[in-house]
Amino acid sequence: MAYGIRDLARAIEMRQAILFAGAGVSMSVGLPSWRDLIAHMCEELGVAEDEIGAKNGTGYQTLAEYYRLTRGSIGPLRSWMDRRWAISPERVRESRLHDLIVELDFPIIYTTNYDRNLEVAYELRERPFVKIANAKDLTFATGTDTQIVKFHGDFEDDRSLVLTESDYFSRLSFDSPLDVKLRADALGRTVLFIGYSMTDPNIRLLLHKLWQTWKHSGYERDRPRSYVFMANPSPVQEAILDSWGITVLTEEADDPEQALISFLSSLRELLGAGSG
Repeated sequence: MAYGIRDLARAIEMRQAILFAGAGVSMSVGLPSWRDLIAHMCEELGVAEDEIGAKNGTGYQTLAEYYRLTRGSIGPLRSWMDRRWAISPERVRESRLHDLIVELDFPIIYTTNYDRNLEVAYELRERPFVKIANAKDLTFATGTDTQIVKFHGDFEDDRSLVLTESDYFSRLSFDSPLDVKLRADALGRTVLFIGYSMTDPNIRLLLHKLWQTWKHSGYERDRPRSYVFMANPSPVQEAILDSWGITVLTEEADDPEQALISFLSSLRELLGAGSG
């Protein structure tokens, strides 16, 4: 991993890297799992939990779609999620993982999480940032403040949330304002993905689309290398991601969260050594 992490550290130091943070980052400070969301929707809708799952062809997005159809809007569910997903600032303050994300000083952070934990981390450490969750917010993406892009929406704007099945289908076209921004941001920069399961079809589609953008440009060989941190990668995943120009980085540790912290700490140390 040494060669890859040094190249990544160099890109971060040159401010030519952006971070893409997934659910694993928020769960590190106690965010409930998707299982809690499914259980809540099942209870409200009178659906048996054993009816939800791959074998029945019903995932949480389909269940959320049913919620919208039967309740008329996703508003009540969003309000419940906002309350349930609320983590005390003290928990974020104590998070070494969030410390490291702020210290690494990425110019742009994309996240598929709905919660405010990243924003709170920046506020607690008095670091300037701008939040981007919709097309209107793009007008604030100026200057040198870190951009925190809420790629699947934000609790403060119901219309921005990508939660139901139709929301995800709409994003498959990859032409929303935030999709266009991501293509522009990622085209000439290194991207580091953390906190994701690479079995997630939505993330795999995103990675494939980014790869296609470069492939169709005619300059695929000039694409900056991107990276994904995985605590327990498989050879199959590594081979496929490598074919898309994405290097898998890993760190030995008994706990996936500690592995990620150790990995980001190594990055931080390399940056410190480079500036010394």
